[in-house]
Amino acid sequence: MNENLAVSATLTPLATQLSAGASRILLMDYCGAITPRQLDAPTLETAALVRGAAAHDLGWMRRVEARGEDRLRWLSGMVTNTVKDIPENGGAWNLVLNSQGRIQGDLTVWRDGDALALTIAADQYEKLMAHLDRFIIMDDVELFAHDVTAETAVGLTGPKASEVLGRMGLPVPSEPMAGLRCEWNGFELTVRRTFGTLAQHFEIWTPVPGLMLLWRALSTAGASPVGAASFEAFRVTEGIPAYGADIVERDLPQETSQTRALHFNKGCYLGQEIVERIRSRGNVRRHLRQLELAGPLPLAGTDVQLDNTSIGHITSAAELSLESGIRRFALAMIRADAEAKNQPLSYGNKEGTATILAQPPAL
Repeated sequence: MNENLAVSATLTPLATQLSAGASRILLMDYCGAITPRQLDAPTLETAALVRGAAAHDLGWMRRVEARGEDRLRWLSGMVTNTVKDIPENGGAWNLVLNSQGRIQGDLTVWRDGDALALTIAADQYEKLMAHLDRFIIMDDVELFAHDVTAETAVGLTGPKASEVLGRMGLPVPSEPMAGLRCEWNGFELTVRRTFGTLAQHFEIWTPVPGLMLLWRALSTAGASPVGAASFEAFRVTEGIPAYGADIVERDLPQETSQTRALHFNKGCYLGQEIVERIRSRGNVRRHLRQLELAGPLPLAGTDVQLDNTSIGHITSAAELSLESGIRRFALAMIRADAEAKNQPLSYGNKEGTATILAQPPAL
């Protein structure tokens, strides 16, 4: 095990079971849980994500049910996206704000009939649960956390992910943010299709006793095992921000450029006044943007410059080894006035140049 793993983090069920095998695996702290860092050669892991299908650990996700008669009304007042209009077996990604409109975290709300389930990253779980619980006052609402030792999730990502599901006899949700339940080899699974810009993304929730059967079946059906390091690099390449890295507590929703998390006709919610004021009165002064880099891979926090003036900073950066060569991407918070000039940017001590991408890159 790596010496720098967070003391408070615990092994995911998949990391626990793979670590018990004959082969030693590299581990890392990812999103608040200890998960496999690398499961194959990095070039092969990248190829699976970009060209094929990659099976990876999602055991760092936590699932919470909102129960009680007031759950729909109460939850709608706590998050930035729709809750009442989520279709059955559908989901919506949300930001959670404070009264000043600052982002406290993110979560996804899923609707299964009348049931509401939240999925939250482990490193946000305690903070968000305390925040949400503080606003249950006279409401008939209970937040019920699922046992992380009893159920877990496995991810399946890549352009051929749906083909793998089909070979396994699992249902394939046709649209992003949709899910289906099924019985598979005696286990009740939930298959959900989530958001992605360059590939299909699925999460498969399984009882822990069925985990290794599922993991082996994914491999047999054509998915390659991928660790968190390659999955994280692909996240940056897709331009999907992570809370705690690209989105932090001081940020306002429109600064993140993530309009898919906002619903402007849903009614009142905590922080809505600030969001609506920004929408009605004008734009924010900075935006989270995706960059392609020409130069060395920078650290988070590295300055981005225009004409020798700092105009922002890198929040995440990643390197991909592709058939066409190595490419480097980043997410960065950039001043809007500098962005509008549409001129070449540099980063670090002029160590490299950066280009703002209007859309995720073609790989």
